[in-house]
Amino acid sequence: MTDDDFQRTADRFQHLSAVRRSPDPAPDTEAGPTPAPTDPPDFGFDAPFDRTGTGSSKWARADAPGVVPMGLADMDLPGPPAVAEALERRTRHRAYGYTGCDPAGRTLVADWYRVRHGAALDPDWVLLLPCGPRTALRVLLETVRPQAPVLFPTPEWGGFAQLCRAAGLPYRELPLPLGPDGYRLPRGPLPRPAGAVLLSNPHNPSGTVWPAGAVRGLAARAAESGALLVSDEVHGDLTHPGRAHPVAVTTADPAHRHLVVTLNSVGKTFNCSGIPSSFALVPDPGLRARFAEALAGYGLWEGGLLEQTVQQAALREGGPWLDALLAHLSAARTRLTDRLGTAVRCTPQASYLLWLDAAALGLPPADARRALLERCGLEASAGADFGPGGEGSLRLNYALPGPALATVLERLERL
Repeated sequence: MTDDDFQRTADRFQHLSAVRRSPDPAPDTEAGPTPAPTDPPDFGFDAPFDRTGTGSSKWARADAPGVVPMGLADMDLPGPPAVAEALERRTRHRAYGYTGCDPAGRTLVADWYRVRHGAALDPDWVLLLPCGPRTALRVLLETVRPQAPVLFPTPEWGGFAQLCRAAGLPYRELPLPLGPDGYRLPRGPLPRPAGAVLLSNPHNPSGTVWPAGAVRGLAARAAESGALLVSDEVHGDLTHPGRAHPVAVTTADPAHRHLVVTLNSVGKTFNCSGIPSSFALVPDPGLRARFAEALAGYGLWEGGLLEQTVQQAALREGGPWLDALLAHLSAARTRLTDRLGTAVRCTPQASYLLWLDAAALGLPPADARRALLERCGLEASAGADFGPGGEGSLRLNYALPGPALATVLERLERL
């Protein structure tokens, strides 16, 4: 794409997402009671949505006017009204000091898992954290301080390798077999020795939902090695309709549960990662106490003022918004996979990430990100960022409003 092409599209994309609401009709005072609505609520996913002036990290990756950033895992969609309303109510009270943990939040998390995933977990397992999942994982690794290598599949979210390097921990990447139906977890005994096993569940970057049996088997093989299985489930609430998410701490055999931890957050699910929070499900009471103590050493205690406000509003009232979001994402996935065909390495079953074969798109595998940017004005994540096995791939985020998605599909015709 030339500079002139970018300039011609700049005005169109500067306000790619400006929210446009129709004015509310004037009330008819003589019409009697208003009938109950029968249509599902409209959360604005098919209207433009403007992030101008919000300091968006995702949009900072747009290197030139007119570029549509699709690399960072962050949605260009309006978040739940319940979260906005809860923040507004809380900030009106001008007490912004240290805020203790509301223990009812643990039951709220357990109820969410029971209703949303059919998973029965003890509220006592829950730690409510005022930090994002990445920070929680780093402190957890510091807590267990494995002497043997940390294992994780690849291609995989690059944060695992980055955190291990930062903590000075040895690690080993295990290639994920890729077949006609997509990726599957490695089978057979794990390499020994092993200190911990990290897993993104569902898989990032492909959006694969690991079968419950595969997660249970991995937990068993980790336990045989004396290794802790840490399941990063930040995309777990975003499974598409018709898919079930296997929550690691309840999917694992009870005999192995003491060596399993699940990390999750409302951030990815409800598009509110800018207010970092997370929750850890830690069945083993000894590990839970050590983890909480390690967090306190970094000045991180359970609770948090805005963190709890967001968590509780999302989990109590965000269900209808999430249902509408999943329907929107599923439809967007279908439109894109139909257009891209065999370039899609595996059809996503969760979240909003598309894992693509650069060569099948007609892009040079060694420089696919730059080529896609120049030809189509679309910014993606390079496959090499996801470790061995990611080379020659691209990851696209399709959590876009309807008009932006239509533009992306139009631009892909240039390939």
